[in-house]
Amino acid sequence: MPVKVYKPTSPGRRGMTGHTFEEITKSTPEKGLTIRLKKTSGRNMYGRITVRHRGGGVSRRIRLVDFKRDKLNVPAKVAAIEYDPNRTARLALLNYADGEKRYIVAPLGLKVGDTIVAGENADIRPGNALPIANIPVGTLIHNIELQEGRGGQLARSAGTAAQLLAKEGQYAQVRLPSGEIRLVRRTCFATIGQVGNLDHSNVKLGKAGRKRHMGIRPAVRGSAMNPNDHPHGGGEGRQPIGMPGPKSPWGKPTRGYKTRRNKRTDKYIVRRRKK
Repeated sequence: MPVKVYKPTSPGRRGMTGHTFEEITKSTPEKGLTIRLKKTSGRNMYGRITVRHRGGGVSRRIRLVDFKRDKLNVPAKVAAIEYDPNRTARLALLNYADGEKRYIVAPLGLKVGDTIVAGENADIRPGNALPIANIPVGTLIHNIELQEGRGGQLARSAGTAAQLLAKEGQYAQVRLPSGEIRLVRRTCFATIGQVGNLDHSNVKLGKAGRKRHMGIRPAVRGSAMNPNDHPHGGGEGRQPIGMPGPKSPWGKPTRGYKTRRNKRTDKYIVRRRKK
């Protein structure tokens, strides 16, 4: 999908790019597959901000996406490719042979009229879902389960794909988009192909307003604050951080500081994304 470049009719338009949406075939979502999205603006149940820089944005409806692909051995025809405001990837609307409709994350190359299926004996074609044990080594996959039957959790954003490297015993080695190599059970389902909308990362928002439409509020730099507001604040003129490593507003290390605390799953990571 190519990127659309705007003419510099204003300072905000200069350098701004956008999607062409040429692959979108249906402009309104399937009504029975959407629910209302209630926004929290980063507040918890007590009304206190627990996630900063959230609030506002255009109203949306949640599309109910089938990450489990648990409708086995029932062929489905791709009825439409749709836009989803809640994710970077596009959605494919499936019409199953028994009349049911479901959304899935649209892989690269999937077109309206194609027929896909989920099951152990499915062909190795983009959009088909099958257990990792039945997928040839070297295949690009996405929407990968970590626990059997729970639904895909890995490689779901635009342009991403994982690669199946090896199969040994009950586990398979999968190289994730981050470069991490991880063990996944062979019985877990995965979808063949790469997620579509490859040019999403090339789009430049161009102005602050587009960030506000996404529900993201301004973030002030710590170095622009006073010393009592942020560890990086203060000083006459611009100053370097001037301490062992960058800090969060509450004095905790940040920007590269490791926060992983899940020893239970360390044994499944063959190689870290960072050495």
